[in-house]
Amino acid sequence: MRDAVSRTSEAVLASGTTVTISLVLLMLASMASTRALGFAGAFGIVIAMAFVLLVLPAALLLCGRRIFWPLIPRVGETRHADGRLFARVGSFVERHTKVVAVASILFLLAVSTLGIGLKVGLSTTQQFTATPESVSGQVILASAFPAGSSDPAIIMTRTSQASATLAAARAVAGVTSVVPGAHDATWSELDATMTASPGSAASFDTIDGLRAAVAKVTGAQAVVGGDVAVTLDGSRASNNDTWLLVPLILLVVVAVLIGLLRSLVAPLLLLATVALSFFAALGISWLIFQHVNHFPALGTGTPFYGFLFLVALGVDYNIFLTSRAKEETVTRGTAQGMLAALRSTGGVITSAGILLASVFAVLGVLPLIQLTQIGVIVCVGVLLDTLLVRTVLVPALAIWFGDRFWWPGTAPHDTRGPRP
Repeated sequence: MRDAVSRTSEAVLASGTTVTISLVLLMLASMASTRALGFAGAFGIVIAMAFVLLVLPAALLLCGRRIFWPLIPRVGETRHADGRLFARVGSFVERHTKVVAVASILFLLAVSTLGIGLKVGLSTTQQFTATPESVSGQVILASAFPAGSSDPAIIMTRTSQASATLAAARAVAGVTSVVPGAHDATWSELDATMTASPGSAASFDTIDGLRAAVAKVTGAQAVVGGDVAVTLDGSRASNNDTWLLVPLILLVVVAVLIGLLRSLVAPLLLLATVALSFFAALGISWLIFQHVNHFPALGTGTPFYGFLFLVALGVDYNIFLTSRAKEETVTRGTAQGMLAALRSTGGVITSAGILLASVFAVLGVLPLIQLTQIGVIVCVGVLLDTLLVRTVLVPALAIWFGDRFWWPGTAPHDTRGPRP
């Protein structure tokens, strides 16, 4: 157990630290829900690392070797842990290194193009995989009255300028009517009914038009709210958070990989494979959503959450593989060290990836389209990363680059001789 903990703790800490810092960065987001996810997720990962490195080893020692029943290990016996399947895969990759690497990259690039034309943004009536009563009611309402009747835009204006604001709002394209609401001596409410369905792109355009129009009324200090306006502001805040957080998360991932591997080439290659895997998963998933599920678009925030999960998980698996490869390189060299790492970690990582993909696939049966989409994207991405990127592409790149894989340092060397 002492040997196991000492040889795996660095990889576990690097993996956990990467995910923890990435989640902590979510607390820079403007959306409260994203900040809450970041805090809860980071706290959970720290607890998980503590249990893996402290509680689990102690529990296994307390239980003794009987915990591995029926294949109870005996002191002194030798077991061949190298998986035959991954040994054959590694042998094939070694014989056709460049072909495998180029073919894998071209495949990932090709399926990434399936995401060209991807649309983001679901209206209120497009949020569910089935048709709940609320959606049916909205459809009936839209057939007899303006689609926005159920969710008017709320305009708050100074009472002294209510009439001027009313006239400006009525002149906006996409507004069917504006009626006075509650008021006092200082503020007045105006309710603007829109022709577009709430949450649609057309309704967002109408909100923008209303805001531009009422802002021109001198002294009105008018603002436009309501559920549609809140949805629009939330969508834009989510987009801004994405542009802020994605580069920061990538920088954290690269920094942790550089610290773990003491290299620049390997971290950049690993990050490129993870990013390519994400875009490939997005392309394949968009094809599924269009032709199987018939979803009109991705939910707001779906690409970002898919990126967050896939980068964290993809980097984790690559950390486990490359940290073991670096250890094996000490006595075997870069190429054989990577193949040895693939043989020894392939079964465990692949099993973990398939299990995790299955868990996320369960989200596909939920009634909310956005959760279904996140589940499918992560499921496809994890399978791509587990079965292609980590099993084939990364070993091929390491063998192709050779000792340059560890640049600017040199390949690890150890003069202590091979380990038992």
